[in-house]
Amino acid sequence: MIRFLQPWWLLAVLPVLALAALYVWRQRNRRAYAVRFANVDLLRTVAPKGLGWRKHVPATAFLLCLLVLSSALARPALDTREPLERATIMLAIDVSLSMQADDVSPNRLEAAQEAAKQFVDELPETYNLGLVSFAKSANVLVPPGKDRAAVTGAIDGLVLAEATATGEAVFTCLEAIRSVPADGAAGIPPARIVLLSDGFRTSGRSVEEAAGAAQAANVPVSTIAFGTDTGMVDIGGQLQRVPVDRMALAQLAETTEGYFYEAASVTELKQVYQDMGSSIGFRTEAREITQWYAGLALLLALCAGATSLLWTSRII
Repeated sequence: MIRFLQPWWLLAVLPVLALAALYVWRQRNRRAYAVRFANVDLLRTVAPKGLGWRKHVPATAFLLCLLVLSSALARPALDTREPLERATIMLAIDVSLSMQADDVSPNRLEAAQEAAKQFVDELPETYNLGLVSFAKSANVLVPPGKDRAAVTGAIDGLVLAEATATGEAVFTCLEAIRSVPADGAAGIPPARIVLLSDGFRTSGRSVEEAAGAAQAANVPVSTIAFGTDTGMVDIGGQLQRVPVDRMALAQLAETTEGYFYEAASVTELKQVYQDMGSSIGFRTEAREITQWYAGLALLLALCAGATSLLWTSRII
């Protein structure tokens, strides 16, 4: 449906309508002042054949040209339904103290950061992407959206903290996914959670609870384990072993029908989103079509000039 973005400019149509009314009045009154011949047969023989209806074509085309141009001032627009890609991925990165272990070069956290940034670079631009960090609690650092630079910057700024709330990370991601606008589509968008961690939960709700919630929401969780069983960290001046809890991460992925990886690579990470469905929502946007009106006005002006030149040997 065509609408006008600045409808008050339609007042410019009034002078054109007044000019059209004046033209009609003038044509009708010309007949009243025409010279009358007593001998009509003689008039037909001495007067040249008139143009008839053709004499009104140039004027009509010119008036229509003015009408279209004046309407164009109101910025006509056509309502169109624009597709919006709603597929969403939430990255959840473990920033617990155990992630400083250097059994993965250069250390677990830096390896996770590098893999996450590669993942961001490879992710299709049409997907929404958000970031959650978790230690004793989970926090949304970047809500789902198209701003890749914000996600990359937040990944670089991750800071280590105590404890590991793996379950809370999943619940926080699910809440962020629900915040994605519906844009005309039904239900939450198709989504995936990519959780990068060394596994052992020490705080918050259990991994089993989180897996159940993700399964109920139909949101697969893909988990990526960083580290080895020989990982060590210095906490409070004491070296502590920090083995990777592969079983918990693998169970979380299996329960939610996600993927489980022990090493991060761009090739492996691609699988997380290659299987993603796509839910296309729509939003109505006004697409300005002023150029269409300008083109039509030009066509009418050319028609007026051409017919006038053809039939009267002058332009209008």
